Amino acid sequence: MKDVRLLKEALPYLRRHRRRTMVIKLGGEIAGNKDALDSLAQDISLLTHVNIRVVVVHGGGPQATNLSKKLGLEPKLVQGRRVTDEDTLAIAKMVFAGQINVDILSALRRHGARAVGLSGVDGDILHAKRRPPTEMKDDATGETSVVDFGHVGDVTAVDTDLLALLVDGGYVPVISSLAGDDEGNILNVNADTVASVLARGMEASKLISLTSVSGLLRDASDGTSLISRLTVTEAERLIDEGVVAGGMVPKITTLIEALKGGVDAAVILSGVEESALLLELFTVQGVGTLIEREES
Repeated sequence: MKDVRLLKEALPYLRRHRRRTMVIKLGGEIAGNKDALDSLAQDISLLTHVNIRVVVVHGGGPQATNLSKKLGLEPKLVQGRRVTDEDTLAIAKMVFAGQINVDILSALRRHGARAVGLSGVDGDILHAKRRPPTEMKDDATGETSVVDFGHVGDVTAVDTDLLALLVDGGYVPVISSLAGDDEGNILNVNADTVASVLARGMEASKLISLTSVSGLLRDASDGTSLISRLTVTEAERLIDEGVVAGGMVPKITTLIEALKGGVDAAVILSGVEESALLLELFTVQGVGTLIEREES
């Protein structure tokens, strides 16, 4: 009887989400977790079979770091952003558009989802320009310095025509966070940023960021301090107050940018907790942190 009640509880959400577009971003820590990726692929396949249009965006930081070290290269990150020289760019191409993308495609295929592997270079999906040397502040020392990020790009334009064709045809585009500039150069772009700009370009109803934690915590050391719901204004205040800190700041910032750009809602939740995605989308209580543009 409990399962029947859950199905009835899900019914209004199935109606609400039908034919809507959702952009799901997952990090390398999830893609590299075989069990978590398999469970997530099963959940995404279910979404497609109830007529929800899904676009997947992935990063691959941990895998890129591991391969760099194996090759004798010490990765350099500044405020969570990877400095990308020629060798690091080659590694990003191998890992992002190669290993991780294929692993995700394989998991989705195993559960009956028709997936297509892409990068932002394919079909001119992402246009970017190389980031100029930027003044950055060291959170530990408080000192600032000018950092040349190398082959790191900032998105200047998005073309979602190819993605629209694919999702209309029942396919799941799986996109790695590489982009091209007008001269044909390949640039490494932050995956959270890619997900945000694509969610805006696809006029998505939801942008979902999957992480290794259950959502936004009021106290990072207390797993029970989950903030289940807040508005953009409240999220910005938590950043200003330092409640949102470290690597969570750019993640929440890109979600806020998506909401200000027209996306209906953004969610941050665990990508390693089994069925967290389905529980968030199809139950009243949900399990992650929902951020909305205004009070609802």
